Amino acid sequence: MSRPLRALMILTLLVLAGCGSRDYTPPREFDNACSILKDRRHYARAFRATERKWNVPVHVQMATIYQESKFKADARTPFRWVIGVIPMGRQSSAFGYAQALDATWKEYQRATGSPGAKRDDIRDAADFMGWYMNTTRERNGIALDDARNQYLAYHEGHTGYARGSYRSKAWLMRIAGEVGARSKTYEAQLRTCR
Repeated sequence: MSRPLRALMILTLLVLAGCGSRDYTPPREFDNACSILKDRRHYARAFRATERKWNVPVHVQMATIYQESKFKADARTPFRWVIGVIPMGRQSSAFGYAQALDATWKEYQRATGSPGAKRDDIRDAADFMGWYMNTTRERNGIALDDARNQYLAYHEGHTGYARGSYRSKAWLMRIAGEVGARSKTYEAQLRTCR
């Protein structure tokens, strides 16, 4: 085998290995925190690192990520359509595990000195969530273990939450209640699997 051909084969294998190294698929079971962390051990490391750094409980992070992306790394908002057939772009720039908007993600990158952070990396998404929820605590006085109200501020933004914009959105209040309930379920489950 010639040297150039061998080099090309090695390069091809490296490229293919790089493409397959990232697992964008969500966990198999969403309703059991222990199963999620057992299935995706890198999630557990990411959530615990965020808990140590930002004091945001693992169960709050997990419940929020479940609601935002169902643990799908490359989650995006749906397309907007004109006349039902012409795509007019996505509903927002939200992307990744945390469904962070472009502008908010850039603000996080600047504030934390993390210019290389990626929204489809669970470590970066969890760290973003820790940063955002701490900012929420500082600006709006919401405890870090209050998943329901943290989610309302996460969805509406700090200013929107302060204005109470969520109060006129019954669907959002219902979803925030579900996030709070899921957080409590995850918390109870995590006590048994640690």
